[in-house]
Amino acid sequence: MQSDVVASRNAESRTGNGSPSLDAVSLGIIEQLQEDGRRPYAAIGKAVGLSEAAVRQRVQKLLDQGVMQIVAVTDPLTVGFRRQAMVGINVEGDLDPVSEALSAMEEVEYVVLTAGSFDLLVEIVCEDDDHLLEVINKRIRALPGVRSTESFVYLKLKKQTYMWGTR
Repeated sequence: MQSDVVASRNAESRTGNGSPSLDAVSLGIIEQLQEDGRRPYAAIGKAVGLSEAAVRQRVQKLLDQGVMQIVAVTDPLTVGFRRQAMVGINVEGDLDPVSEALSAMEEVEYVVLTAGSFDLLVEIVCEDDDHLLEVINKRIRALPGVRSTESFVYLKLKKQTYMWGTR
């Protein structure tokens, strides 16, 4: 048990760029939770060679460091959201105020600053086409600095996974 605590503390080191440096055990814990976010700590411990207490400590540290989140992922269609779209946005000037304003919108699932044809890519989840039109036309296009938008409406979602592991 004592060696579990020492091993857990050793997983705290950081890389040169300030991000946490994860050892094989922490990566194994993450993979176990990606397979099943409700998997018991005792089962995870058995899989990665730690006690339940050490796994609990490591999971809390990974959460505190922002390395991972444990959340319920829903299918938007089954909970009343009938329209999803990716919106490419071109911005004049500083991207930060626009990306912050977009991040504050509840319909926006994620905001990505990009290099290429668009300055920002934004995924939006809406109740229907009218709701999507209101978000794009009245709110996104009205933001200071937004020069243009291009919408990519999802017709069918073929794959959505969070199982990329820890390669």
